[in-house]
Amino acid sequence: MVGAGMRVSVTDYHTAGEPFRIVTGGLPDIPGQTILERRSSAQTSPEVDAVRQLLVNEPRGHADMYGGFLVPPDDDGADLGVLFWHKDGYSTACGHGTIALGAWAVRTGRIPAAPDGDTEVVIDVPSGRVLARVTCLGGEVEQVSFRNIPAYVVARGIEVAIGRGTVRADLSYGGALYASVDASSVGLDVTPKNSTDLISVGREVKWALNDTRWARHPTDSRLDGIYGTILYDDLGGTEGGPHQRNVTIFADGELDRSPCGSGTSARIALLAEDGRLPIGRTLEHDSIVGTTFLGRVVEHVEADGHQAVVTEVTGAAYETGQATFTLDPRDPLGTGFVLR
Repeated sequence: MVGAGMRVSVTDYHTAGEPFRIVTGGLPDIPGQTILERRSSAQTSPEVDAVRQLLVNEPRGHADMYGGFLVPPDDDGADLGVLFWHKDGYSTACGHGTIALGAWAVRTGRIPAAPDGDTEVVIDVPSGRVLARVTCLGGEVEQVSFRNIPAYVVARGIEVAIGRGTVRADLSYGGALYASVDASSVGLDVTPKNSTDLISVGREVKWALNDTRWARHPTDSRLDGIYGTILYDDLGGTEGGPHQRNVTIFADGELDRSPCGSGTSARIALLAEDGRLPIGRTLEHDSIVGTTFLGRVVEHVEADGHQAVVTEVTGAAYETGQATFTLDPRDPLGTGFVLR
């Protein structure tokens, strides 16, 4: 049995309701000179992937569990590196995870921080180098602002045939490719009572687009694929800017409890192109469980041949526990199972 006898230590966080399981001990070596190389190694290593399966599968995890492996950064310009994972494999970006890692790095003293003010934690992720600006007050972490790689619009109004008819999706990139669909266009709103239907629609849209030309990254095939579908409600605006509620259905039917950090970046790119989110305005971005991220455009740049925006997404993350997970070699369930 691969992984039999292993002992894996973790610290669990949640960011706006979405879990993030940080592996702090018991991880086999993951070879590679860069984060993307280490991601490829993890994807093909039975020993490494056994750790992911142990932590994400039932009975130690669940179908919507999420986490990350701490790995060395690409170079001395970053404080740490991370490989993000979920029940179906390894993602290229994760804003809620970046927020959690920033909070964890300061709270544990891995990154020294003054009791009041901002501390920067630089993190290498598969899609590039990102920044978590951790704000402390009275020695406590108050919030984390995640500055992402440039986000941009890929395509607008792509017609997608699903069981409910033909819908229109806007594609944008925020470290991963997302398809945005107005929830009302499929007869839904973003509320918990609709979660089953939202998952179904999100999966259909993702897989309908995943093998099309729209799902290809312009410069690196390792970043190919539609990561998720963002179904959103437009709630108008506040004094500071647009107000929306969303749910991101990512991987193969995972439902993000948070407003989705990299997905918020992808939404910001669309709203900026629409003229609704210029520099100086703020997106109030709610989740399906009522938590909120704040998002803004920091600057306009070019990236991957596109007009792009550098975004900043602000939220809060909290520790929920610490544990050591084991695998008894006599356990017939091995690294576990998922029911969805």
